[in-house]
Amino acid sequence: MADARLQTLLLACLLLVIAVARAAPPRIEVEALFTDAAVLQIDGERKMLRAGQSHKGVTLVAAYSRTATIEVDGETMVLGVSRRIGTRYETAESQVVSIPRDAMLQYQAAATINGRAVQVLVDTGANVVALNSSHAQALGIDYMDGAPGRVETASGSVNAWMVTLRSIDVGGIRVDNVQASVVEGEFPATILLGMTYLRHVKMQETDGVLSLSRAWQ
Repeated sequence: MADARLQTLLLACLLLVIAVARAAPPRIEVEALFTDAAVLQIDGERKMLRAGQSHKGVTLVAAYSRTATIEVDGETMVLGVSRRIGTRYETAESQVVSIPRDAMLQYQAAATINGRAVQVLVDTGANVVALNSSHAQALGIDYMDGAPGRVETASGSVNAWMVTLRSIDVGGIRVDNVQASVVEGEFPATILLGMTYLRHVKMQETDGVLSLSRAWQ
Protein backbone atom coordinates (compact mmCIF):
# COMPACT_ATOMS: atom_id res chain seq x y z
CA MET A 1 0.00 0.00 0.00
CA ALA A 2 2.82 2.38 0.91
CA ASP A 3 4.52 1.69 -2.43
CA ALA A 4 1.25 2.37 -4.30
CA ARG A 5 0.74 5.66 -2.47
CA LEU A 6 4.34 6.66 -3.20
CA GLN A 7 3.92 5.86 -6.90
CA THR A 8 0.68 7.89 -7.02
CA LEU A 9 2.41 10.84 -5.33
CA LEU A 10 5.36 10.68 -7.73
CA LEU A 11 2.99 10.54 -10.71
CA ALA A 12 1.08 13.58 -9.42
CA CYS A 13 4.34 15.51 -8.96
CA LEU A 14 5.45 14.57 -12.48
CA LEU A 15 2.14 15.76 -13.97
CA LEU A 16 2.48 19.04 -12.03
CA VAL A 17 6.00 19.58 -13.38
CA ILE A 18 4.77 18.93 -16.93
CA ALA A 19 1.86 21.36 -16.49
CA VAL A 20 4.15 24.09 -15.15
CA ALA A 21 6.61 23.53 -18.01
CA ARG A 22 3.80 23.83 -20.55
CA ALA A 23 2.52 27.01 -18.91
CA ALA A 24 5.94 28.71 -18.95
CA PRO A 25 6.19 31.47 -21.56
CA PRO A 26 8.54 30.87 -24.48
CA ARG A 27 11.95 32.51 -24.50
CA ILE A 28 11.96 34.96 -27.39
CA GLU A 29 14.79 36.98 -28.95
CA VAL A 30 14.57 39.32 -31.93
CA GLU A 31 17.62 38.70 -34.12
CA ALA A 32 16.80 40.83 -37.17
CA LEU A 33 14.11 43.23 -38.39
CA PHE A 34 12.81 43.91 -41.88
CA THR A 35 9.78 45.66 -43.35
CA ASP A 36 6.82 43.60 -42.10
CA ALA A 37 9.08 40.67 -41.16
CA ALA A 38 11.40 39.62 -38.36
CA VAL A 39 13.82 36.83 -37.51
CA LEU A 40 12.93 35.49 -34.07
CA GLN A 41 14.62 32.93 -31.88
CA ILE A 42 11.86 31.09 -30.02
CA ASP A 43 13.06 28.66 -27.35
CA GLY A 44 16.36 28.37 -29.22
CA GLU A 45 14.81 27.81 -32.65
CA ARG A 46 15.41 30.49 -35.29
CA LYS A 47 12.34 31.36 -37.37
CA MET A 48 11.57 34.13 -39.85
CA LEU A 49 7.98 35.35 -39.59
CA ARG A 50 6.07 37.82 -41.69
CA ALA A 51 3.39 40.05 -40.16
CA GLY A 52 0.40 37.88 -39.30
CA GLN A 53 2.34 34.59 -39.17
CA SER A 54 2.70 32.48 -36.02
CA HIS A 55 5.10 29.86 -34.68
CA LYS A 56 4.93 27.98 -31.38
CA GLY A 57 2.19 30.28 -30.12
CA VAL A 58 4.09 33.47 -31.00
CA THR A 59 2.46 35.77 -33.58
CA LEU A 60 4.28 38.60 -35.32
CA VAL A 61 1.76 41.46 -35.37
CA ALA A 62 4.03 44.02 -37.07
CA ALA A 63 7.71 44.74 -37.71
CA TYR A 64 9.47 48.08 -37.99
CA SER A 65 13.04 49.32 -38.42
CA ARG A 66 13.77 49.13 -34.68
CA THR A 67 11.06 47.02 -33.05
CA ALA A 68 8.76 44.05 -33.52
CA THR A 69 5.25 43.86 -32.10
CA ILE A 70 4.39 40.29 -31.10
CA GLU A 71 1.51 38.52 -29.39
CA VAL A 72 1.86 35.62 -26.97
CA ASP A 73 -1.11 34.06 -25.17
CA GLY A 74 -3.29 37.04 -26.03
CA GLU A 75 -0.76 39.59 -24.68
CA THR A 76 0.74 42.13 -27.08
CA MET A 77 4.29 43.36 -26.47
CA VAL A 78 7.09 45.18 -28.25
CA LEU A 79 10.71 44.02 -28.54
CA GLY A 80 13.86 45.54 -29.94
CA VAL A 81 16.74 43.55 -31.43
CA SER A 82 18.35 41.19 -28.86
CA ARG A 83 15.66 41.99 -26.31
CA ARG A 84 14.89 38.68 -24.60
CA ILE A 85 11.74 37.46 -22.91
CA GLY A 86 12.11 34.83 -20.21
CA THR A 87 10.16 34.46 -17.01
CA ARG A 88 8.51 37.86 -17.51
CA TYR A 89 7.76 40.09 -20.46
CA GLU A 90 9.81 43.21 -21.16
CA THR A 91 9.29 46.16 -23.46
CA ALA A 92 11.90 48.32 -25.07
CA GLU A 93 12.85 51.31 -22.94
CA SER A 94 12.37 53.87 -25.71
CA GLN A 95 10.89 53.78 -29.17
CA VAL A 96 11.36 55.62 -32.45
CA VAL A 97 9.16 54.74 -35.43
CA SER A 98 10.13 55.68 -38.99
CA ILE A 99 7.31 55.83 -41.54
CA PRO A 100 8.29 56.32 -45.21
CA ARG A 101 6.03 58.39 -47.46
CA ASP A 102 4.16 56.24 -49.97
CA ALA A 103 3.36 56.82 -53.67
CA MET A 104 0.27 58.81 -52.64
CA LEU A 105 2.52 61.11 -50.56
CA GLN A 106 0.88 59.79 -47.42
CA TYR A 107 2.27 58.26 -44.24
CA GLN A 108 0.65 54.91 -43.51
CA ALA A 109 1.74 52.51 -40.81
CA ALA A 110 0.81 49.25 -39.13
CA ALA A 111 -0.61 49.72 -35.67
CA THR A 112 -2.60 47.94 -33.00
CA ILE A 113 -5.84 49.31 -31.56
CA ASN A 114 -7.07 47.57 -28.43
CA GLY A 115 -4.49 44.88 -29.19
CA ARG A 116 -5.70 44.19 -32.76
CA ALA A 117 -3.64 44.84 -35.88
CA VAL A 118 -4.83 47.62 -38.20
CA GLN A 119 -3.50 50.03 -40.82
CA VAL A 120 -3.55 53.74 -39.98
CA LEU A 121 -2.98 56.96 -41.91
CA VAL A 122 -1.13 59.72 -40.06
CA ASP A 123 -3.31 62.83 -40.30
CA THR A 124 -2.17 65.91 -38.36
CA GLY A 125 -5.24 67.74 -39.66
CA ALA A 126 -7.61 65.43 -37.78
CA ASN A 127 -8.40 66.64 -34.27
CA VAL A 128 -9.20 63.09 -33.14
CA VAL A 129 -8.48 59.55 -34.24
CA ALA A 130 -11.25 58.67 -36.71
CA LEU A 131 -12.54 55.32 -37.91
CA ASN A 132 -15.65 54.18 -39.71
CA SER A 133 -18.37 51.96 -38.28
CA SER A 134 -17.03 48.88 -40.11
CA HIS A 135 -13.60 49.37 -38.50
CA ALA A 136 -15.25 49.70 -35.10
CA GLN A 137 -17.26 46.52 -35.55
CA ALA A 138 -14.15 44.60 -36.65
CA LEU A 139 -12.36 45.85 -33.53
CA GLY A 140 -15.24 44.85 -31.27
CA ILE A 141 -16.02 48.44 -30.26
CA ASP A 142 -19.59 49.03 -29.05
CA TYR A 143 -19.53 52.55 -30.42
CA MET A 144 -23.24 53.26 -30.02
CA ASP A 145 -22.63 53.50 -26.29
CA GLY A 146 -20.46 56.55 -27.04
CA ALA A 147 -21.50 60.20 -27.14
CA PRO A 148 -23.56 60.80 -30.32
CA GLY A 149 -22.93 63.69 -32.73
CA ARG A 150 -22.73 64.65 -36.39
CA VAL A 151 -19.75 65.13 -38.72
CA GLU A 152 -19.41 66.51 -42.22
CA THR A 153 -18.05 64.17 -44.91
CA ALA A 154 -17.86 64.32 -48.71
CA SER A 155 -21.26 62.58 -48.73
CA GLY A 156 -22.83 65.11 -46.37
CA SER A 157 -23.62 65.16 -42.66
CA VAL A 158 -23.59 61.73 -40.99
CA ASN A 159 -23.88 60.29 -37.51
CA ALA A 160 -20.79 59.82 -35.39
CA TRP A 161 -20.02 58.68 -31.85
CA MET A 162 -17.17 59.70 -29.55
CA VAL A 163 -15.57 56.72 -27.83
CA THR A 164 -12.46 56.01 -25.80
CA LEU A 165 -10.10 53.41 -27.22
CA ARG A 166 -8.27 51.31 -24.66
CA SER A 167 -4.93 51.75 -26.43
CA ILE A 168 -3.22 52.59 -29.72
CA ASP A 169 0.27 51.26 -30.38
CA VAL A 170 2.39 52.33 -33.36
CA GLY A 171 5.78 50.63 -33.46
CA GLY A 172 5.90 50.28 -29.70
CA ILE A 173 4.74 53.79 -28.89
CA ARG A 174 1.61 53.01 -26.95
CA VAL A 175 -0.93 55.58 -25.81
CA ASP A 176 -3.77 54.50 -23.54
CA ASN A 177 -7.32 55.89 -23.28
CA VAL A 178 -7.39 57.63 -26.68
CA GLN A 179 -10.49 59.54 -27.71
CA ALA A 180 -11.77 58.64 -31.17
CA SER A 181 -14.70 59.36 -33.45
CA VAL A 182 -16.57 56.48 -35.06
CA VAL A 183 -18.23 57.72 -38.27
CA GLU A 184 -21.29 55.92 -39.63
CA GLY A 185 -20.65 54.46 -43.10
CA GLU A 186 -17.41 53.77 -44.95
CA PHE A 187 -15.57 57.07 -44.30
CA PRO A 188 -12.68 57.20 -43.61
CA ALA A 189 -11.55 54.25 -45.71
CA THR A 190 -8.35 54.01 -43.63
CA ILE A 191 -8.26 54.77 -39.91
CA LEU A 192 -7.01 58.33 -39.39
CA LEU A 193 -4.33 58.66 -36.72
CA GLY A 194 -5.33 62.08 -35.46
CA MET A 195 -4.14 64.44 -32.76
CA THR A 196 -5.65 62.59 -29.78
CA TYR A 197 -2.80 60.13 -30.40
CA LEU A 198 -0.22 62.34 -32.11
CA ARG A 199 -0.13 64.95 -29.33
CA HIS A 200 1.58 62.31 -27.17
CA VAL A 201 4.51 61.87 -29.55
CA LYS A 202 7.17 64.01 -31.17
CA MET A 203 7.10 64.16 -34.98
CA GLN A 204 9.90 64.95 -37.40
CA GLU A 205 9.92 64.69 -41.20
CA THR A 206 13.20 64.25 -43.07
CA ASP A 207 13.56 63.42 -46.77
CA GLY A 208 10.15 61.78 -47.04
CA VAL A 209 10.39 59.84 -43.77
CA LEU A 210 8.22 60.73 -40.80
CA SER A 211 9.70 59.82 -37.43
CA LEU A 212 7.55 59.41 -34.35
CA SER A 213 9.14 59.27 -30.93
CA ARG A 214 7.91 59.36 -27.36
CA ALA A 215 6.98 62.92 -26.43
CA TRP A 216 8.85 64.57 -23.60
CA GLN A 217 6.70 64.77 -20.47
